[in-house]
Amino acid sequence: MIERDARPKRGVARLTSLLAVRRDRYERAGFLLYAAAVRAARAPFLYAELGVPDTLDGRFDLIGLYAFLLIERLRLAPAPGPALAQAVFDAMFSDMDVALREMGVGDLSVGKKVRVMWNAFHGRARAYAAPTEARDVEALEAAITRNVWRGRPPPPGAGGRLARLALAEHDQLAGQLLSGLAEGFVSFLDPGSTI
Repeated sequence: MIERDARPKRGVARLTSLLAVRRDRYERAGFLLYAAAVRAARAPFLYAELGVPDTLDGRFDLIGLYAFLLIERLRLAPAPGPALAQAVFDAMFSDMDVALREMGVGDLSVGKKVRVMWNAFHGRARAYAAPTEARDVEALEAAITRNVWRGRPPPPGAGGRLARLALAEHDQLAGQLLSGLAEGFVSFLDPGSTI
C-alpha cells in the first residue's frame, strides 16, 4: 500500500493561501458595493416622490434594480470585474438569507424562499438588460413598471422617471474606475436631483 503524504506541497499551500486572500478581498468589496446599492435603493425620494411601494416586495425590486446595474457594470468589465460581480451577487443573496431568518422564516423554508428570490432577480435582470444596453427608455419603463408596481398602475410619470434614473445610474457606474470598485467604493446618484 502506498501512503500519501497528508501535508500539502509548498506550492499548493501557497496557491491556496493566495486564492483565499483574493476571494476574501472580493468578498469584502462585494459586501461594501452591495451595501451601497441597498442605501441607494432606500432613498426616501423613490418611495415618497415616485410612489414605489414601501413594502417588502417594493424594496426587493428596487434593491434588485440597483444590484442589477452594479452587477452589469462589473460583469462586463475586465478582471477583476466578473469576480466582483459574483461577489456582489453572493452578498445580495447572503443578505436575503439573513433577512428571511430575522423575519422568522424557518430553516427548512429559507432555501426555497431564497431560490424564489434568486429566480425573480434573474428574471428582472434579463428584462432590464436589453433595454438598458439599447438605452430604450420605453422598454425599460415597461419592464420596471411591470416589476416594481406588479400590475398596479404607478403614479403618473413614475415609471418613466425611474427608467431614466436607471439609465443615469448606468452611466454613473460606467464612469467609475474599476480599481475603486475593487476596493468597495461606488457612488450612486441622488435621485431627487437627477430626475
